[in-house]
Amino acid sequence: MWRAAAVRALPGGGAGAPRAASGAAAAQLRRRLESELEDIRGAGTWKSERVIASRQGPHLRLAGGGGGIINFCANNYLGLSSHPEVIRAAVEALEKFGAGLSSVRFICGTQSIHKDLEEKIARFHQREDAILYASCFDANAGIFEALLTPEDAVLSDELNHASIIDGIRLCKANKYRYKHMDMQDLEAKLKEAQKHRLRLVATDGAFSMDGDIAPLREICQLAQKYDALVFIDECHATGFLGPSGRGTDELLGVMDKVTIINSTLGKALGGAAGGYTTGPKPLIDLLRQRSRPYLFSNSLPPAVVGCASKALDLLMESNAIAQSMAAKTQRFRSKMAAAGFTISGKDHPICPVMLGDARLASVMAEDMLNRGIYVIGFSYPVVPKGKARIRVQISAVHSDEDIDRCVEAFTEVGRKHGALS
Repeated sequence: MWRAAAVRALPGGGAGAPRAASGAAAAQLRRRLESELEDIRGAGTWKSERVIASRQGPHLRLAGGGGGIINFCANNYLGLSSHPEVIRAAVEALEKFGAGLSSVRFICGTQSIHKDLEEKIARFHQREDAILYASCFDANAGIFEALLTPEDAVLSDELNHASIIDGIRLCKANKYRYKHMDMQDLEAKLKEAQKHRLRLVATDGAFSMDGDIAPLREICQLAQKYDALVFIDECHATGFLGPSGRGTDELLGVMDKVTIINSTLGKALGGAAGGYTTGPKPLIDLLRQRSRPYLFSNSLPPAVVGCASKALDLLMESNAIAQSMAAKTQRFRSKMAAAGFTISGKDHPICPVMLGDARLASVMAEDMLNRGIYVIGFSYPVVPKGKARIRVQISAVHSDEDIDRCVEAFTEVGRKHGALS
């Protein structure tokens, strides 16, 4: 009843045609935006959003009746996004703790499940404490400004994720950028940064566009030599890299040398949303006092907390799912290489099929969908100009038959469009 009354109180009963702002300035803005959008279309870099009418998983149904689609472009590395136990945990949290908190954490937005999940994350990564964010983008936006001052320095890999780049822009530290995974250049920058109070090396653990893994052993050796700290973003590593899925620091044996980890709950760990920072307790305490995305964003909804917590439980109970990734990744990479494709990166389930031309990547991705394979072409500004690719992502729930069908479709489409001879 109250909803109907509220709608009736709106002008026009809450319905009617959309209204556009009037005036010369609004018209000028519209013309500029339409011209910019046309340029994007003309460059072949327009990003369309396909509408999914089913749960996330290895097989999808698209809106409009497109069923039988094999999905090779999700970050659903462990297949937990639609795992029955994960869904059940989300429903139970929703029923017990409600839809949301309508508050930030420090006012009245902290429930027992938030604290439980933070403790579980810290235990999983073998760190002292952890703090939750609405996303890892927020975690990256919140850490550098809170931690670093004009007396300090941050040294960032040139191909770091946009969220790391944006987070660094927000801080007042002295900024150094080193060539991608180039340890000679990093060492030169560390020497130059010796004049600053604190030095923080920031890198992705696994780079999402190229599927390559940061040389953390060498980074940590240089950090120790030049008295620096190491920060890694583990969004494309948490849950499946390393013997027990703890990430690149576990994979490369440097868990005791990495100071700060930022990662996500929105990929391998249930796929819903959320991010976090884990590391020394005094750092986490400081972030609770000063990190702006944490202080000014609503708490994670209970359902999201519930499914992420269950995903961590499943991962800590057994590493079988995580370990199944390696063989499936190797199967796809080796078969694609044998077909004549160039696959960037090494031993990571992100398998970028390098094509170079933006239009070719877009057209091939569309043709793959016509063959029942859902992949996406990536081009500038997501990747550098001239390095367009189709990014394929392997999941633990893909079957060998799924992988083989994907390779067959790539081979057919590649020959059709001249990507293969």
